[in-house]
Amino acid sequence: MPRVIRWLVVFAGAALLLAPLAVTADAQQLCSVTPGGRVVLESDAVDPDVFIWDSRDRLIDYAAGAWGNTRAIFAHTVLAEPGTQATVVSCFPSVAHPKFSTGDEDAIGVKIMSGPHRGRYGWVLSSDIHLSKGGDGEGQSAEK
Repeated sequence: MPRVIRWLVVFAGAALLLAPLAVTADAQQLCSVTPGGRVVLESDAVDPDVFIWDSRDRLIDYAAGAWGNTRAIFAHTVLAEPGTQATVVSCFPSVAHPKFSTGDEDAIGVKIMSGPHRGRYGWVLSSDIHLSKGGDGEGQSAEK
């Protein structure tokens, strides 16, 4: 009996170690972009600058309309000019629920590749990213 228990423990341990990999692979397939992809940051035409948040949770809260005040926003963001280049580091599908929109958005982890914030990591909404020119999308939006 101890041998059976030992194998069950080994099997359960292996399953626990491999489960996050399977979930990550499934989540990446549902995202609007894939890690390693080059993107350009730009919001809407009225206000094209993009907030790059220091945490995914703060980005999600901000999108939902939950933030303290302007000082709190600026303490946890940097402002990227439209056209700032970035590389996608991670993507969490449909986790942001914008207060003034009916659709959900992805939270995209990025590394900034140009401009004054080059080398910094942060989080943006999928609506603020566009496929980089010269890539497959020729500057098209990366939204779903």
